[in-house]
Amino acid sequence: MTRESTLSIRRCAKDDWEDLRTIRLEALADTPDAYGSTYEESVRWSNAQWKNAASTRLYYLADRDGRVVGMVSGGYNEAYPGTRWLYGMYVTPRERGTGTAALLVRTIGEWARSHGVSEVYLHVTTSVPRARAFYEKVGFRPTGESFEMYRDQSLTLITMVQRLD
Repeated sequence: MTRESTLSIRRCAKDDWEDLRTIRLEALADTPDAYGSTYEESVRWSNAQWKNAASTRLYYLADRDGRVVGMVSGGYNEAYPGTRWLYGMYVTPRERGTGTAALLVRTIGEWARSHGVSEVYLHVTTSVPRARAFYEKVGFRPTGESFEMYRDQSLTLITMVQRLD
């Protein structure tokens, strides 16, 4: 590629619902074991449900030259009071290895830090070793906790934590 491309990360807003739907459905089709929801249930969502998700949940979208190429969501986990979590990260295959995923992780880390915490947690399924290897590469470490995924007990999730500097 001879021309420079531009990558940006933006907080998802209500008007981004179509971009969110497109990248989220791509993620669910690409790596179904990695998410708590399924393609089959998400593809049935109404436009209003996507607009609601885009405007009320914490999503960030990665955009390269006007095209959404990744996403990450973050939030709280009531089972772990006072913690902040990385949920639902995905980068489209042609964008992997470009630094986009690391930038999405940093974005959630900045969000967590703005809430006064010094760690970010996540759950990753053991059936997607590529994801676990990436998370370890960017500084996440297993906590020792593992359990069955609620929607599919054949999948095992491990909890990982990243200390924020």
